[in-house]
Amino acid sequence: MFEQTFKNIDDILHKDAGCSSELDYVEQTSWILFLKYLDDYEKDKAAAAELKGKEYKSIIEKGYRWEVWAAPKGKDGKLDHHKALSGDDLTEFVNGKLFPYLTKFKTDATSADTFEYKIGEIFSELKNRIQSGYNLREVINRIDELRFRTHAEKYELSHLYEEKIKNMGNAGRNGGEYYTPRPLVKVIVQVVAPKIGDKCYDGAMGSAGFLVETHEYLKKSKKLTTADMETLQKRTLYGKEKKSLAYIIGIMNMILHGIEAPNVIHTNTLAENLADVQEKDRFDIAVANPPFGGKERAEVQQNFPIQTGETAYLFLQHFIKLLKAGGKAGIVIKNTFLSNSDNASVALRKHLLDSCNLHTVLDLPGGTFTGAGVKTVVLFFNKGSATKKIWYYQLNLDRNLGKGNPLNENDLADFVMLQKTKADSANSWSVKIADIDTASYDLSVKNPNKKEEAALREPAAILTEIAELDRESASILSSIRKLI
Repeated sequence: MFEQTFKNIDDILHKDAGCSSELDYVEQTSWILFLKYLDDYEKDKAAAAELKGKEYKSIIEKGYRWEVWAAPKGKDGKLDHHKALSGDDLTEFVNGKLFPYLTKFKTDATSADTFEYKIGEIFSELKNRIQSGYNLREVINRIDELRFRTHAEKYELSHLYEEKIKNMGNAGRNGGEYYTPRPLVKVIVQVVAPKIGDKCYDGAMGSAGFLVETHEYLKKSKKLTTADMETLQKRTLYGKEKKSLAYIIGIMNMILHGIEAPNVIHTNTLAENLADVQEKDRFDIAVANPPFGGKERAEVQQNFPIQTGETAYLFLQHFIKLLKAGGKAGIVIKNTFLSNSDNASVALRKHLLDSCNLHTVLDLPGGTFTGAGVKTVVLFFNKGSATKKIWYYQLNLDRNLGKGNPLNENDLADFVMLQKTKADSANSWSVKIADIDTASYDLSVKNPNKKEEAALREPAAILTEIAELDRESASILSSIRKLI
């Protein structure tokens, strides 16, 4: 039901002059979907309060509730077309009244870690782009058919929402910055292995895939007490994101996965001066796929001991600095980081090896990130002790990865199993830091177990085969001529 509804909504938005790409479809579907989700959330809270003999105070005032402006129902339970706004009346209400009302939640909220504040933040960053009130009415009607009351319904919604984010991430202008393949995210979180009570951080959160997966992992890690659940909700997941749309999609993604008031901030993470970081600012866990290939301004570079225009290298310094002693990280980065000979790359590799135990490097094949056009590795490290030995795993698959053939969990099963003991295999090996060149600190992936390519044939043998094929062709042509 959810999947077909999303397809129908995309078809409607495709016809609207205000929506021109998959990015717009996700953005516009998101705010309407969120308001329907909020309505069902409030109904659940009201029902729970009633069972306890208490009264629930609604977050949204009556005139702005979904059941009043979006989907007023008649006695038969069907949409009351006499009360339901449409056309210009609907767009005027949404743009002139609804959005300003919801935006005000940000200034009226008691603190930034409340659900009310997040509602205000979402609607202060977004705007309605659907120009036709009739198209907007159609989208609302489709979303009103959805229910988010049971666990199964919420799971299906969150799963399909992730699929929409994936499509948005591969849609072009922001491709590669929003979406990291979910099987890879799951494995990174699994290897880093956070526990309840850890403060987990992604300073380049995009659509919050790493934080959502960390939340899912911790929910299943043990039987959670009420205190554990409160810790998980309020004092575990932290994120930052620079770009407005990614930030808002990230907040909504977290809320749709059951994280009611995400501790995420809309900011340029790299604008923070590392010299100002105090112990209270540090985290136990860092998991992230920072944007690669970007260039930061000179004044931003001044915030870092190792100055470079490469965004990913600045983020790596940021994560090292923000980890507590003993903190653990899983960070995706371009594989060229391991071998680049420029001063910044060499200095950063030395800093990483001296200040952290870089215990595992996962080498990923091309095509892991759809459309990104670069090869990547995942660096797993613990802060506080220098690296003595690195275990490498090279993911060699018997197929080419791409949009129609993405990375899956089975592809990574061997890595997960071997990483526990860091065993050698055809795809894995270890390198002692004492054996590397300390002038270049080159950490390139060089698999000593990989079989040599078959030796090239001698030119004389190739020429002999060509001559033999020519003789066969001549014989066949001769036979054909005799038949004519």
